[in-house]
Amino acid sequence: MLTDLETVVINPPYNVGALFKSAPSSPDISVHNRSVSEVFQQRLESITNQKWESDQENAFFVGDLGEVVRQHIRWKSLLPRIEPFYAIKCNPDPMVVQLLASLGCGFDCASKQEIQQVLDVGVDPSRIIYANPCKQASFIRYSAQQNVSRMTFDNAEELFKIKKYYPDAELVLRILTDDSMSLCQLGLKFGAPLHTVQHLLQLAKELNLNVIGVSFHVGSGCLDENAFGDAVVRAKNVFDQAKAMGYDFKFLDVGGGFPGADVKNGITFEKVAAVLGPIVDRLFPKDVRVIAEPGRYYVASAFNLAVNVIGRRTNMAHQDQTDASPEYMYYVNDGMYGSFNCIIFDHQVVHPKVLMKNELFAYGQDLPEAQYESSVWGPTCDSIDCLNKSARLPKLEPGDWLYFENMGAYTICAASQFNGFRKSEVLYTNTFC
Repeated sequence: MLTDLETVVINPPYNVGALFKSAPSSPDISVHNRSVSEVFQQRLESITNQKWESDQENAFFVGDLGEVVRQHIRWKSLLPRIEPFYAIKCNPDPMVVQLLASLGCGFDCASKQEIQQVLDVGVDPSRIIYANPCKQASFIRYSAQQNVSRMTFDNAEELFKIKKYYPDAELVLRILTDDSMSLCQLGLKFGAPLHTVQHLLQLAKELNLNVIGVSFHVGSGCLDENAFGDAVVRAKNVFDQAKAMGYDFKFLDVGGGFPGADVKNGITFEKVAAVLGPIVDRLFPKDVRVIAEPGRYYVASAFNLAVNVIGRRTNMAHQDQTDASPEYMYYVNDGMYGSFNCIIFDHQVVHPKVLMKNELFAYGQDLPEAQYESSVWGPTCDSIDCLNKSARLPKLEPGDWLYFENMGAYTICAASQFNGFRKSEVLYTNTFC
């Protein structure tokens, strides 16, 4: 017998072709219906044919929108009660945003620009949560003008600010949880300690503000699925505390921290869903609306990045040993200040793989060649621009290509143009249909 997930993948509930036809109209954007490998190969072959054209060897992404659809189906199958509100900060790629809007997702926005981007693709304001507990006054005014009424807070000063600029807002109290098992501990910056809850709810009453529920975030890159269960219990305690004060909460936001499809071992999305879904159902009646803020869950595995080897430096590891193997330093044309900022900001470890060597396409292959101790460096003049200090690679030449998988989360969104290096472009494909 097929599982619910297998059934929905075999019989998808969406006209995927129509979804992609609704993508942002631009003469420069097209969506292929090829495998990621075929898109890589086609681009590299076109570069070989245009060898002397300017900038022809620039780094580029392949974004698989079909993978985003598969992740959405997986979410709806495993957590059917919890509505996904995509954390747009993770990857504001316009095609991803348009696709998720077409799939009926909500959106977690943290700024005026993010709200405006979502509204511009036709998303109703009711499908947005302004989930930044500390907001610029003009952004609050903008939210009021656009009827984006649902927003979070975690301190008294924010309540006074909202009272001044958007007194009709629907407020969600963000509480502090145990995020000690997360790579990015957001509790260092946000979340009301539980002992402050009564004071904040009482102040909101005195200010005649409308608090509708509770939110939390277990931290980005959470490594313990049980953190979600513990946070839900804390949220239920706050619901009970609020009820005793005369509130009738009907809204719960379980935040983000969900692993993507690239996570195969340890904490997987399936493990999180097995903890989160049942405890939400047990503690909260059906009339409580429950949302979440997945980011990397949707896009981490949907983007792969190709980089060109622009230089090589040979180091002899032990000069006093005549039979010592050389070590190689490779320089590539995207780096820490560009798409690989995830190494610093998101604590990611990236692994280079050979994409093309001596004009032979090698995607997904283990080359039967000698492997050497190697390091991979970005193109800037800064020595911190190191992508991988220790990798085993065959001897490569300038002009060869490497690729990196699972580069969709917190990469493009924070890329700069330091040293004059431009951001990498994205080629799109759809492997779902």
